[in-house]
This record gives sequence, C-alpha cells and structure tokens, in this order.
Amino acid sequence: MTSSVTSSQNQNSSSSEEMQMQMMDERKRKRMISNRESARRSRQRKQKHLDDLTTQVGNLRKSNGQILKAISVTTQQFLKVEAENSILRAQMLELSNRLHSLEEIKTVLGSPSQNSNNNIHGNLGGFGEEMLFPFVEENNLVMNPWNSVCMNQAIMAASADMFNY
Repeated sequence: MTSSVTSSQNQNSSSSEEMQMQMMDERKRKRMISNRESARRSRQRKQKHLDDLTTQVGNLRKSNGQILKAISVTTQQFLKVEAENSILRAQMLELSNRLHSLEEIKTVLGSPSQNSNNNIHGNLGGFGEEMLFPFVEENNLVMNPWNSVCMNQAIMAASADMFNY
C-alpha cells in the first residue's frame, strides 16, 4: 500500500509541477504578447511624433519663406524711401542756398520798408539789373531766375548714398 500512496504522491507532485510549468509558460507567453503590443504602440507613437515633426518642419519652412519675402519687400521699400530722402535732402540744401542768396540780395538792395516802391525791375539801390543778372536778356522769361516759371521748377538731384546699396 505504501507504494501506491507513494506513486499517487509522485503523480500528484509531477502533475503539480507540470501545472506550475504550464502556468509559468502561460505567464511567459502573456508577457511576451504584452511586450510585443507595448513595442508596437511605442513604434506607433514614435512614427506619429516623427510625422508631426515633419509637418511642423514644412509649416516652418513655408512661414520662413513668407517672412523672407516680407523682409525683401520691406527692404526694397526702405531703399526707395532712402533714395527719396537723399533727393529731398539735396533739394532742401539747394533751396536753402537759394534762400540764403535771396536774403543776401535783399539785404544788399535794402529793406522793403525803406524802399516800399522798389521791385526787381524798379530802383535797385544803385545796382542795375545788368549788374545783378549779366547773363539774362531783358525779355527772356525762361532764363530769368526771378520769374515764376524758373522758381517753380523741381530740383532733381541724386545722392551718392543711393548707389551704395
């Protein structure tokens, strides 16, 4: 009888060991499936992140191109305004010089309060018109610097700064 009990105990212990082995194999299989699924999800997240970064790079390149175009347009406008400013500065200098010359002539001819009837063709305070304007013929309106045609002409000037760009 002892041998049957021993044999049944051996069978129970071997079946119990087999059960433990099967449970361990089942756990390993489940863990392996779980790890594979986790790795698949990780690869998917990584691919999605890479796709998002690729899209972001495209958007940033497009935005960068638009900004570069805007900078180019703004630079062109700046250069145009700078050129206009240079011309205006030259015109202002020319007009200031003309004004200064006219003020000097006015001083030489005397003040209007002293000679209220004087004009450029009247009494010139001892200076004849031919002395002030030896190059002007009397009836030549185009060459006369005192007529309105000449005084309203635009002054064209170019600045050396315009060509430095």
